[in-house]
Amino acid sequence: MAKDRTEKDLLGEMKIPSDVLYGIQTMRAIQNFPLSGRPVNPALIHAYGLVKLACAMTNHDLGKLDKRKFEAIRQACEEMASGRLDEHIVVDALQGGAGTSTNMNVNEVIANRALVILGKKPGDCKVIHPLGDINLHQSTNDTYPTALKVACIARHRVLEKKLVALLEEFQRKEKEFAHVVKVGRTEYQDAVLTTMGRTMSAYAEAFGRDRWRVFKCEERLRVVNLGGTAIGTGVTAPRQYIFRVVENLKNLTGFGLARAENLVEATQNNDAFVETSGMLKACAVNLMKVSGDLRFMSSGPDVGIGELSIPALQPGSTVMPGKINPVIPEAVIQAALKVIANDSTIAHAAAMGHLELNAFLPLIADSYLESLDLLVNATSMLCTKCVAGLKVNEDVCRRHVENSTATLTALVGKIGYEKAQEITCEFRKSGKSVRDIAIARKILSPQEFDTLVSAEAVTKLGN
Repeated sequence: MAKDRTEKDLLGEMKIPSDVLYGIQTMRAIQNFPLSGRPVNPALIHAYGLVKLACAMTNHDLGKLDKRKFEAIRQACEEMASGRLDEHIVVDALQGGAGTSTNMNVNEVIANRALVILGKKPGDCKVIHPLGDINLHQSTNDTYPTALKVACIARHRVLEKKLVALLEEFQRKEKEFAHVVKVGRTEYQDAVLTTMGRTMSAYAEAFGRDRWRVFKCEERLRVVNLGGTAIGTGVTAPRQYIFRVVENLKNLTGFGLARAENLVEATQNNDAFVETSGMLKACAVNLMKVSGDLRFMSSGPDVGIGELSIPALQPGSTVMPGKINPVIPEAVIQAALKVIANDSTIAHAAAMGHLELNAFLPLIADSYLESLDLLVNATSMLCTKCVAGLKVNEDVCRRHVENSTATLTALVGKIGYEKAQEITCEFRKSGKSVRDIAIARKILSPQEFDTLVSAEAVTKLGN
């Protein structure tokens, strides 16, 4: 069994397991921050790998890293960006120090992996140093928020695709259900007639707006403070490095990144995350509202609304035989509630920034990326496990139409308010259907009634 290695920093020495790629500062963070018990979001780590690679490329171009050292660092950064080094990022997602522990965990892992690539042992800082080489001309204060924005842009693009798939699925249901007339409801009460197709079209439209909002978020996230180092003044970084490093990152990511014109301001403030988190909250609100509607319209199925059938995915009860619950809409609603809560957390954390830096960026990062992950997964689940398999119960919808006073609104233009009121009174007393009463009283023929409550009639704009 290999002996532990000894590493030293300004606070003293520590024993580090010989087979790990992290080092002394990561070990201190493990001991200092037993908070959430969750690791840093992998998307942030993958983005950090690209940020470190852009920095190394710039330093190599400026002659600050020799070719042999740079090639080893490049490979290590690429491995981190691809997720191959995730297991070595062991600091807690929540931590003091504005993300310094995450940055140092990244620095140490890249340095030690590069050493292994060169045939050296981890911890040989004379060959490759986590600070002197991997963190050269950088600070946590410019690399962490830049990596976060890169991670957010990448996840926003995934979310956008999921939203497109969801709205397209609702558009398919719009066409499939276009002929089915149903009772429209306001405040849980029967109101007027509509079609199930129109209901689906409204959902598609809402998610179309969400897709556009998520797309537009990239404009707010593309401006980064990389090169600003500690507080945005670029202290310790060569001027040429500051002008080149963002361009290298832009080429690596394929994103339209731009260096902030005011690096000091961009280092202090995190309102871009607050603004775009609000867009994520709007998406969560729509997911929650639509999921609630699907639960309501599928309620029963025997003595509820029962207009829709949601795919049966699992038994719904350990005591009630045959019960199937709308588990996907319920799960989506819970995800939406968490996103809404995260938005409040992000706003409060951003407001807690003081003077030249926000020390609470790890909380912003954890909350924001969690929201993105939840929305990506919830949108995908709702689309593939629920909406794609929705079935409309046409007989139930027809029965509701024929037995609801909401239908009378569709008849008023033809028979007048007085006759409609007469039908209402008999309907309340007799329990007969609106259709049967109208036909029995010879107010309308069967053909006239069916025409007035047809899908074409109830969806036309105006009279």
